[in-house]
Amino acid sequence: MRVLITGGAGFVGSHLVDAHLAKGDEVVVVDDLSTGRLENIGEHVAAGRVRFLQGKAEDPAIIDPAFDGVGLVYHLAAAVGVFQILAHPLASIRTNLDASSAVFERAAARGIRTLFASTSEVYGKNVSDALNEDDDTIYGATKVNRWLYAVSKATDEFLALGYHQELGLPVTVVRLFNTTGPRQTGAYGMVVPRFVRQAIEGRPLTVYGDGGQMRCFTNVHDVVAALMALTATPAAVGEVVNVGNPREISIGDLAALVCGIVGSDSKVQLVDYESAYGKGFEDMRRRVPDVSRLRKLIGFVPTTPLEATIREIAAEIAAEIAPGR
Repeated sequence: MRVLITGGAGFVGSHLVDAHLAKGDEVVVVDDLSTGRLENIGEHVAAGRVRFLQGKAEDPAIIDPAFDGVGLVYHLAAAVGVFQILAHPLASIRTNLDASSAVFERAAARGIRTLFASTSEVYGKNVSDALNEDDDTIYGATKVNRWLYAVSKATDEFLALGYHQELGLPVTVVRLFNTTGPRQTGAYGMVVPRFVRQAIEGRPLTVYGDGGQMRCFTNVHDVVAALMALTATPAAVGEVVNVGNPREISIGDLAALVCGIVGSDSKVQLVDYESAYGKGFEDMRRRVPDVSRLRKLIGFVPTTPLEATIREIAAEIAAEIAPGR
């Protein structure tokens, strides 16, 4: 099968590329490399195993040829990272909405099985014990840019489900909960690789807020396995599905865990939200997924221990910086 992955040079996308190539599938990647990295898939491209089209998914000159002969689509291309979104709100909104419209329109016209990667951010301020896919979304004021990413991704979900309802697009929407692992960079605010790098380099671990925020972190290999299983599950068509590991940890405890695993005596440095993100930034105290729908659909949920994921990230970062130390 020929598989199209938008955002396929990015963190999750490149792992999807690896997994589909391992199955013997052909892979087409569309990525503008704004946050993705060609080195993530460069070996495959050089060997001719991946057809790489550099550009934006909303550009007809890029996306139209990308659909040639495709039997499965993963739409992952999106604005990434809190800092990017706060600094470039217009570009973030356009990227999320325009790219999704372009992909869904072409996939619906051809009846191609599609998976859209959304985010737990769409729940907004909802801090229920275990967030269910049918729970309410709660957002702040439109003057607070913090919420534009959540709202734009929620609008993408409406688009996907609208194409399903009106035009029969066989789509599944997945809400990812803090995916992490090798190849993820801390440059866009991703906390686990940032903490690991700071600890290895002996620098203070910068914790935004008071460190009491509760989060769940999911190994990227678990996420890829779940996404691929969902695309092979007819009952998942037209559904919204949480994909995450329900184990909770506070950000403060995460910092301590990272230091313990890498053997660092780095200290924690608390940074208030306004200093980090600017005036008016809001954050959620808790975000935990209910994964019962995922378990019902595919028979498993992510369970890789966070400790194992941290060790994977640490090994990659240590190998990267070792020649310069």
